[in-house]
Amino acid sequence: ITNKAAYNIRVINMSLGAPAVGSYRTDPLCLAARRAYDAGIVVVVAAGNRGTNLFGQKVYGGIDSPGVEPSAITVGATNSFGTDSRADDGIATYSSRGPTRGYATDASGVKHYDNLSKPDLVAPGNKLIGAISPSSVGKTTSLITLFPSLKVGTGTTANQVMYLSGTSVSSPVVAGAAAMMLEANPNLTPGLIKAILMYTAQPLRNFNTLEQGAGQVNMEGAVEIAGRVISNASTLANGASMLSSWEEEDQENSFNGTNERVIWGRGIITNFCVLYGSELMTKWQEMYAQNQLLADGTSITNGVLVKTSLVTSGVSNTSGPLINNGVLISDGVLLADGVLLGDGVLLGDGVLLGDGVLISDGVLFGDYSHGNQTALGDSTGACRPRPN
Repeated sequence: ITNKAAYNIRVINMSLGAPAVGSYRTDPLCLAARRAYDAGIVVVVAAGNRGTNLFGQKVYGGIDSPGVEPSAITVGATNSFGTDSRADDGIATYSSRGPTRGYATDASGVKHYDNLSKPDLVAPGNKLIGAISPSSVGKTTSLITLFPSLKVGTGTTANQVMYLSGTSVSSPVVAGAAAMMLEANPNLTPGLIKAILMYTAQPLRNFNTLEQGAGQVNMEGAVEIAGRVISNASTLANGASMLSSWEEEDQENSFNGTNERVIWGRGIITNFCVLYGSELMTKWQEMYAQNQLLADGTSITNGVLVKTSLVTSGVSNTSGPLINNGVLISDGVLLADGVLLGDGVLLGDGVLLGDGVLISDGVLFGDYSHGNQTALGDSTGACRPRPN
């Protein structure tokens, strides 16, 4: 932060983490990340690698600090299985799942969990090839010496590049995407960058929101929107048009290197909601302003929301799970405090049973995929208030 102006620092990547114990409101790493965000720096953080327990079971609630910080872009990892196509991509088993389980303890000794929806999105993070640090070659304690199977190639090449896996290598992918967006448009705020990255992300089939956030990063789509945001967007009134040009059919037209169509999820995750609607991108929202957070809120006057609020044509998913074709079903069931519908083990105070995912204080999220999103449409809606 001190050197931001001198070196034009716009993005921080944090491929590190520690178990989240205290609330993000008091966690020192989270407070430091928030200061950077408030200074206008995009903060990208690894979600952590606590996706399974010693028995190989899915674990929910394993997001590391500072990934539990609301202002950070928290990134999980996907496995591409060695192909260029996204059709077979899935969430890496080790990638930490939400919700965040930092907590504060009141005077009566009762724990109050943050339970934020994380990660925000995911990116390739399994067996990525990167450069070996020259100083590590030949050292008996280096990764490449301890695990020679990580070497790529033989001879000279084996001393230059290696495989690495983890959210620590998926996080820099998103940090790089943010840097490309700023190259296309230096006027973007950290909040708008985060929103665009989530809006253009591609949801992966058969994985829920607490596993993948808004979906897998889509750099082409994110840079495309970034370049169309007008230079003075941050001075606009809430609900004013912020793109130089945009048609509805322009959305979902990104392609990867194999000319495979990349489906946009067109959703933005806030603390406890998933927001949908084209006006999330076509119109300036107050929650994109500097020092504001992408947060929950209540709709007012024609659905336009201000400050920590929703969008002109968005609808939140807080009352039930999404099945695999993107259709919202029922209201979900919460069985007492900490016993949840889901498919794994919740860190903290409960067990997940069944097939959706729920957090212990009663906020439900669920499966989210690029199927028939029209069932959610562009109708207006409001977030459920934060549970106590």
